[in-house]
Amino acid sequence: MSFEDIKLEAIPVGRDLLLLMTGGVSHIGAASTAYKAGEGTEAMTSAVPGHKEHTLSEDYARRASAALGRTVTVVMGIHYDNLSKEEIKEIARQTSEMLDHYLLEQRGNGANRP
Repeated sequence: MSFEDIKLEAIPVGRDLLLLMTGGVSHIGAASTAYKAGEGTEAMTSAVPGHKEHTLSEDYARRASAALGRTVTVVMGIHYDNLSKEEIKEIARQTSEMLDHYLLEQRGNGANRP
């Protein structure tokens, strides 16, 4: 199965950032907000019952907030029917790579791209 329709949209919200990751049948499955708290990063997550995106969204929000030094909310909604475990792992790999690519672009550090 091809997951070429998975996309990452970045929407500035004042000083904060909303990252929307969708694919397949787009929807809102989970939302995670990460923000600076003392020396670290805290996060809060809300998941729609029966959805699994929260297993990725909180980590992605934390990574983006720490890298960018701002509050970041990641909203994810990716659905394809009858996925195998391998296909789920591929979606996780692809979305993580998309986030890494976006963060590299934001830091203006294109020299370290693989």
